Amino acid sequence: MPDYRLTVVVERDEDGLYVASVALLQGCYTQGETYEEALENIKDAIRLHIEARQALGEPVPIEVVESMYLLP
Repeated sequence: MPDYRLTVVVERDEDGLYVASVALLQGCYTQGETYEEALENIKDAIRLHIEARQALGEPVPIEVVESMYLLP
């Protein structure tokens, strides 16, 4: 599989779990009890999501980033 650069958002929900999602890949999200677990889980979710799209002959969206800001 080629390399993809995707923006992953990790947020803490009301139950204290960390929810990771990729807006560009609609429906691609997961959760974990820790931030690190959520990141590991989203890697698997991304891989499975892309493999499923490719198997169905669907294009994989490409993200174009003009500016990126990191907030502490």
